[in-house]
Amino acid sequence: MTGVQNVTVDQASDGQRIDNYLIKILKKVPKSRIYRMLRSGEVRVDGKRIQPLFRVVVGQTVRIPPVIAAPVDSEAVRPPSQLIESLQRRILYQDSDLLVLDKPAGIAVHAGSGVSLGAIEVLKSVTDGFLELVHRLDRDTSGVLLLARSPRVLKSLQASFRERLVTKIYRAVVHGHLAVNSLEISSPLQRYLSASGERRVRVDAETGRQAVTTVTTLVAGDVVSTVQVGIGTGRTHQIRVHLAELGHPVVGDEKYGEKERGPTRLAGRLLLHAEIIQFDLEDRPHQYVARVPDVFFSVQNQSPLSPVGEH
Repeated sequence: MTGVQNVTVDQASDGQRIDNYLIKILKKVPKSRIYRMLRSGEVRVDGKRIQPLFRVVVGQTVRIPPVIAAPVDSEAVRPPSQLIESLQRRILYQDSDLLVLDKPAGIAVHAGSGVSLGAIEVLKSVTDGFLELVHRLDRDTSGVLLLARSPRVLKSLQASFRERLVTKIYRAVVHGHLAVNSLEISSPLQRYLSASGERRVRVDAETGRQAVTTVTTLVAGDVVSTVQVGIGTGRTHQIRVHLAELGHPVVGDEKYGEKERGPTRLAGRLLLHAEIIQFDLEDRPHQYVARVPDVFFSVQNQSPLSPVGEH
């Protein structure tokens, strides 16, 4: 066990989210313990309690409570070779500064909360040098995920996300006949814990945070519709909650959706996919596209179609 630590944030960590910062500092501490510390308010920055989404600033003092380091078992933490090879095949692009992954559904972006291995841990096991997540995707969402291979690029891209300079376009298959060219949903969202302790999100006009989602219908069917979704904000479960509020939950959404029946039972997963991401990095435009999985089309094709736009 280590005693209380007071750590000064260095230049390389400036702007990093507090959870990622602690994971970097406390390499031998289970991630589940780190997230419990954050939820309970045990971690302080300059003597004050902070929120889990807080970003550290160079020069700040982070107080870390006493923690127990877990023994390192190199065999236990080594990801299965099949999983390593599977993710390596899904790398869309990489250079000395950036790695772009087409994350499969069912793989978390990082370990924690009962997940022993995430995409970042798997890729770190076969990557020399710096590698950190730039942003996140839900475990059940597939698609484009950015990872920085240098602190400079991490800080630059995280700033672009905060300033909403990154364009993210998703593909989803939703329940019902949604025949609209385009609409915007701007209901504020509030995170909360269910009675069982599960993290959930709901629409809350009084205490919720601003959230903006745009929806464009690509194909409208009698049973399901395929939509393209853009987000102006990156709230937890934003797309899923907004589409459910609209009355057209995402197919396969066990948290906010409805019981699957008929053709939607073919999905076997959440039909939400981060298809396109666009941003500028050091004055150079970047665009990456993750191919839409075949299951999106097979489920849609089971429903009589009423074309709304190009598919």
